[in-house]
Amino acid sequence: MEEKLYSKMQWPEIEALVYSEHDQPRQILGQQVTEDGILITAFNPDAIDITVKNTKNHREYPMEKADEGGYFAVLVDGDKPFPYVYIVNYGEDNIVEQGDPYAFDSIITEEDLKKFEAGIHYQLYNILGAHVTTIQGVSGVHFAVWAPEAIRVSVVGDFCNWDGRRYPMQRLSDSGVHELFIPGLTEGTLYKYEVKIKGDTVVLKSDPYGYFTEVRPDTASIVYDINKYTWNDSAWMKQRDKTDTRSQPMLIYELHLGGFKKPDEEDGRYFYNYRELAPMIASYVKEMGYTHIEVMPVMEHPLDESWGYQVTGYYAPTSRYGTPDDFMYFMDYMHQQGIGVILDWVPAHFPRDLAGLARFDGSCVYEHPDPRRGSHPHWGTLIFNYGRPQVSNFLIANALYWVEKYHADGIRMDAVASMLYLDYGKQDGEWLPNIYGSNENLEAIELLKHLNSVMKKRNPGAIMIAEESTAWPKITYPVEDDGLGFDYKWNMGWMNDFTGFMKLDPLFRKYHYGELLFSMVYAYSENFILVLSHDEVVHGKCSMIGKMPGEGSEKFDNLRVAYGFMTAHPGKKLLFMGQEYAQFTEFNEAKSLEWFMLKYPQHKQMQEYVRDLNHLYTSHPAFYKLDTDPDGFEWINCISADETIVVFLRKTEKEDETLLFVCNFTPVVYEDHKIGVPFPGKYKEIFNSDAVIYGGQGHTNPRLKQSKKDECDDREDSIRITVAPMAMAVFSCTHLEPAKKPAKAQAKGSVKKTASKKAPGKKTASSASAKKSVKASVTPAKKDTGAKSAAKNADTKNAGTKNTRVKDTNTKNTDTKGKAKS
Repeated sequence: MEEKLYSKMQWPEIEALVYSEHDQPRQILGQQVTEDGILITAFNPDAIDITVKNTKNHREYPMEKADEGGYFAVLVDGDKPFPYVYIVNYGEDNIVEQGDPYAFDSIITEEDLKKFEAGIHYQLYNILGAHVTTIQGVSGVHFAVWAPEAIRVSVVGDFCNWDGRRYPMQRLSDSGVHELFIPGLTEGTLYKYEVKIKGDTVVLKSDPYGYFTEVRPDTASIVYDINKYTWNDSAWMKQRDKTDTRSQPMLIYELHLGGFKKPDEEDGRYFYNYRELAPMIASYVKEMGYTHIEVMPVMEHPLDESWGYQVTGYYAPTSRYGTPDDFMYFMDYMHQQGIGVILDWVPAHFPRDLAGLARFDGSCVYEHPDPRRGSHPHWGTLIFNYGRPQVSNFLIANALYWVEKYHADGIRMDAVASMLYLDYGKQDGEWLPNIYGSNENLEAIELLKHLNSVMKKRNPGAIMIAEESTAWPKITYPVEDDGLGFDYKWNMGWMNDFTGFMKLDPLFRKYHYGELLFSMVYAYSENFILVLSHDEVVHGKCSMIGKMPGEGSEKFDNLRVAYGFMTAHPGKKLLFMGQEYAQFTEFNEAKSLEWFMLKYPQHKQMQEYVRDLNHLYTSHPAFYKLDTDPDGFEWINCISADETIVVFLRKTEKEDETLLFVCNFTPVVYEDHKIGVPFPGKYKEIFNSDAVIYGGQGHTNPRLKQSKKDECDDREDSIRITVAPMAMAVFSCTHLEPAKKPAKAQAKGSVKKTASKKAPGKKTASSASAKKSVKASVTPAKKDTGAKSAAKNADTKNAGTKNTRVKDTNTKNTDTKGKAKS
């Protein structure tokens, strides 16, 4: 080696490079202008010899092997850098022309790093990860990863025989970010990060910001350009940003992509592609009348049995069903069909898989270092360190990513309660209090407020939903009002109370009547979604039809009235797939839904019932328009515990859009049953779950009912109807204007009315009625003695085994029912 060249060698740095411990490779690799000429150095342990080729004038300069470890160098005359490539001889006639990764300066700016360190780089996924790009006219892939405690990070893949010595990344100051641009790499390249950690241990990690991964069980990331898809949903997106979902219908069909439908065995595949699933799901959901689908996590996960709730690739739609473009097509197709898409998202915890986020650089990078804060003992997973700005940024940018890059209409945040409470699922000694000595996770609270604020500002039409199972206050209040800023909260309290109530033998439901009513006490404390989700039909809990008491048709009767009451109750609605046609088996991610059950009449009738109920919901604003306003609901009768009947109104600002609901949770038929109505008018039954077409017995009210001045339920007017057994009936309400009388007659009537007034202080019939009503509101009245007797005489082993017909002849006490307005 010439003396000049030898003098330029930085032997300690070269040794660090050879032993794979260098995190500033640009210091000794690439092109450097010196007083003796231009020094070009390369490191390639597999090369036999390397030649530098000037791509401008095509001159070639053979390099000398300065170190047997694979370090090459050449000193070229001149004082100006020039573009070049390496001609690398690997032997056996394998000569390759390659660009030099160390000839390119960093493209990550100081501003990017400062935003990341502050936790406010909302498009961080455009900086970190792998990106197909062109720098100085050279195409390739730019890699960047955050690994603050790593000794060295390298990009590895087939392109370097997975040798971590070949492409060490450049650490950017003290940011913990490592980056490298590798010329010549293209979309579809498999890669990982080889991380050398303290103790001279080397680990291979998938890219936390990777857009695409191999199909499990393989874990390599795949270079993918997510910016080439052409979207066709601009009309949907424009309308979405102008829509207030609180006053719009929302019927959500929750589904698991792999379990919705699977290819036939002879197909040889385990899953359909996103593009194949899109028309299957859209056509079914539209026919059934749903407005949205909620997709269980599509983010990459290693274990099918986790259903996607243990995520390793937060920025990658799972490759089980295709590519990122395929998933974009899925989302685009749904929007073109008028269907909103909500994605499940899991910021509460992540698995310990070696290729994932756990101890990413040998230290607790993403998880909290104290296991009392950083570990879920019950789930065996790790908890994010929400107080670390870079971790917070990872999660906030991720939620924005799915909304902004994949056009998700909403994010349903899983396990929010486990984020809010430091002692969630932990015993004494397993958790650490906050600085005030209490169990609130202050850092997680700040994260949620930050995310929801930014989401609303950047994507006003996207909705944020919390699966929160406790009574934490102000989940759906604005951040400015000290709320968490979510749009909706899953109503887990209603779900638990209502499913518990429906499991009871109808004979005993009267003793649990309060469980049916209690949700209305707090119905307007948050913006709720009523849910019968996947969590309710797994792990031995039974499917929805399996929860119902009785046998055969009795189960279907119970389920119809349950779905009817749920639809009528204030709040948006969610139902898990398969429950709409009463699948008996629990959800199993390894199997398709049992579509063959639809050949049996009872299951087909249940499906048609849910379809018609959904269409009824979407076509009548009273079901949804004032979901979050107490003025949208009014009890008519909520004290008939013995009969287990409830009667209530759903309303809008328009009186003629009012709907009257009658729900009977026992197998008793009430004929000529008197109920109070809100105003004089015509009442027409527009839906009845006991209709024969749905598998019922046909106890309906085919004729229009005109109200009469006959006091009931503390109302001046009432109608008489047949109350079907174990059923829900819906009546439209049309107000009758009082008939106009001649002026003379009106005057006479006025005088007569004045003359009939009682003197003050005297007890009148109407005041006695009022007194009785007050008493009724404290002690439930026993309105229908005949009904009570019939209920008592029902089969005590199972009240669902027979229907009892009762004619309502008790008119004396019908004014004793109290009225409560929520």
